[in-house]
Amino acid sequence: MTTTTSTSASTSTSDSISASAGKLIQPQGAQHARILSVGAYWPERVVTNDEICQTIDSSDEWIRQRSGIVSRRWAAKDESVTDMAEIAAREAIERAGLTGSDIDGVLVATVTHPYQTPSSAALLAHRVGATPAAAMDLSAACAGFCHGVALAENMVRGGSARYVLVVGVEKLSDFTDVTDRSTAFIFGDGAGAVVIGPSDSPGIGPTMWGSDGAAWDVIQQKHSWIDVRDHEADWPALRMAGQSVFRWAVWQMAPVARKTLEASGIEPQDLAAFIPHQANARIIDAMCKQLGLPESVPVARDIAETGNTSAASIPLAMHRMLGDGSAPSGGLALLIGFGAGLVYASQVVILP
Repeated sequence: MTTTTSTSASTSTSDSISASAGKLIQPQGAQHARILSVGAYWPERVVTNDEICQTIDSSDEWIRQRSGIVSRRWAAKDESVTDMAEIAAREAIERAGLTGSDIDGVLVATVTHPYQTPSSAALLAHRVGATPAAAMDLSAACAGFCHGVALAENMVRGGSARYVLVVGVEKLSDFTDVTDRSTAFIFGDGAGAVVIGPSDSPGIGPTMWGSDGAAWDVIQQKHSWIDVRDHEADWPALRMAGQSVFRWAVWQMAPVARKTLEASGIEPQDLAAFIPHQANARIIDAMCKQLGLPESVPVARDIAETGNTSAASIPLAMHRMLGDGSAPSGGLALLIGFGAGLVYASQVVILP
């Protein structure tokens, strides 16, 4: 008796869903999507290792050997995350041959917008004339830009947007403890942006992404905002268990990169560029070795002059490589971002 009732109810529900579904209009998106353009912004202020060493017990030589960083850019005190994002976004929109009114979605990858709400993306959409575009911030740390690329590609192909602006932007100088010897020399500020739109052929390959929350605490703010409010804790600057992050990035991210290439049907020698998150020069070197990357493939090493700019690092490096000719327009590039969470995302794209 129970089985009959259950079966009847299930059939009735299924019929109801089918009837309702028949009334819905299915969105029709583009068959493919690609990156149409890239924009970038580096703050004017150059901060050398010698300046960093004024507040920590270290040296220019030690910092270069440990990280590959020679200098980094820091934004002005009154320069916000949204200010930097706007400059990069306007360049990307113009280079795509579009105006702000053509943009249907704005995704801002950042962990340093100082407001829980409202989002930087909503204000950015207004500033570039994209209102009423869908707008949201993405909090996926150094993998945020690659998350944004994946979401934008899905939006274009799914029919919820035709053109999507994806921005990676950070003002990490606001969250850096300049007296912490383990992190003070690492971080920089900047913004990179791309416009993703429809394409007649594939321009963005499958995304390999994931997370490992068991290591949630190896990169984090020192305190929550609640601690600051209730316990008068000091400013919640970033802290990091460097060796743990180094081992994870080297040994866990190279297999992710290999899976990305396999899923895309690409061999390492097919690449015109490898653009990993600019976390540490030694991590980049180790990943190239693990991947068996041919020496002929150009590798982004933007970290030397920008430091670790988290979500901004990949689009900034892409912009630089296209600008100096080390990566060709129309070539295949492997992108991979990884960071706090621990989270990661990777895809092969055709360069704009």
